[in-house]
Amino acid sequence: MLNATREPAATSNGAAGPILVVDDLRVTFSRHGRVVHAVNGLSYQVRPGRTLAIIGESGSGKSVSVRALMGLLPPSAHIEGSARLDGTELVGLDDKSWRAVRGCQIAMVFQDPASSLNPTMSIGAQLIEAIRMHAPLKRREAAQKAIDLLKLVRLPSPEKRLKQFPHQLSGGMRQRVVIAIALSSDPKLLIADEATTALDVTTQAQIMELLVDIQERLGMAVIMISHDLSLAACYAHEVLVMYAGKAVEHAETRNLFSNVRMPYTKALLDAIPQLSTPAHLQPAIVGGHPPDLSALPEGCAFLPRCPSSTEQCRIEPHLAEHEPEHAYACWHPVSRDGSCTGQKEERP
Repeated sequence: MLNATREPAATSNGAAGPILVVDDLRVTFSRHGRVVHAVNGLSYQVRPGRTLAIIGESGSGKSVSVRALMGLLPPSAHIEGSARLDGTELVGLDDKSWRAVRGCQIAMVFQDPASSLNPTMSIGAQLIEAIRMHAPLKRREAAQKAIDLLKLVRLPSPEKRLKQFPHQLSGGMRQRVVIAIALSSDPKLLIADEATTALDVTTQAQIMELLVDIQERLGMAVIMISHDLSLAACYAHEVLVMYAGKAVEHAETRNLFSNVRMPYTKALLDAIPQLSTPAHLQPAIVGGHPPDLSALPEGCAFLPRCPSSTEQCRIEPHLAEHEPEHAYACWHPVSRDGSCTGQKEERP
């Protein structure tokens, strides 16, 4: 079992009301008569000063769900449900309304910092442009704020960096610049979409520690999208596990990792390499393949891959709080000794 190496800091505003409330969010894509259910009834809340990690395999709907919150999906996407940011309904906003929300109240840090920055513009020009887009500052005032932001993200020699171009910085430095741009308008919610995947392990830790430090200083809410359960264990206050466009388990981080209930979550944890595992043994894998989101199977979407499925699993289980502050969607949850309560049935 993976152990968290860092306990997320408690926040003084942890009892405050949620800054983001997502309720029954659904996203579909239609093309040539084929309907893909990318997000299928997702609900959660995020409070100021708290970090929610959304984890799952590629194709589980993690990134699509947060891009829907940012208004960054293509015209082919159809969004239903509700997502309220500090009382403002995000679903259905027009372009003019999005300009007042995106980058100002809610900001996003993407996976690849190189593609997030304009290679033809200096770092200073890009920062100043982002600052003046949301604040009526003179150029000199915006330049000073840009320097302050680079100091905030711990980029050395900030005055020098303003004159440099993205290709002159390392990957970790570029990601710090992207974070500075995201923070330029003091957002209430910051979304980090696989923000450390393109970085080496040491730089990953530095960026995550930086985000935690900034969050504690500014009191932002953070949504961390990742397939890395180690990062979620170390830096998130709570974890939501997605599979086939749905939430299948949701709990406080320590509770979830010490008391896994969903077989899919257990399979993800078992696939993490452990130092205690003999080198000659092949790492565990999650067998099978994720379902086709345009033709979801009857009942539980994880049924074809689950080692403990029964005929009952052909009836869809719904996410519910079966235990205090621990919700999961499974007829045969994992027991505390790590075994599953169901019996695998032979299928023709």
